[in-house]
Amino acid sequence: VQLQASGGGAVQAGGSLKLSCAASGRTFSTYHMGWFRQAPGKEREFVAAITSSSTSTYYTDSVKGRFAISRANTKNMVYLQMNNLKPEDTAVYYCAADLSWSDLNHQPDYWGQGTQVTVSS
Repeated sequence: VQLQASGGGAVQAGGSLKLSCAASGRTFSTYHMGWFRQAPGKEREFVAAITSSSTSTYYTDSVKGRFAISRANTKNMVYLQMNNLKPEDTAVYYCAADLSWSDLNHQPDYWGQGTQVTVSS
């Protein structure tokens, strides 16, 4: 599966952005999907994940209540709605895919290119 993320930009603290990730391939609905981010000088970290059929979602603690992951299998799309953004959310955001839920949260097989999110105070 090939992934392409978009929707990043520059916003002020408290603002919102919605990231999108377009996936190729007819088997998109079998993949668990996730979002990761990498801030300057830091390691890439897990942000959110959603199961293949949208039955479960999972978030890192720092974004709970502010971010929401969703997907549209008929459109081969996954989204990350980000509200109440904070300067510490500034990072390059990547979408990822894996057939294994456990692998998705640690070392996904497939990555999209990143999209920059910059939050100013």
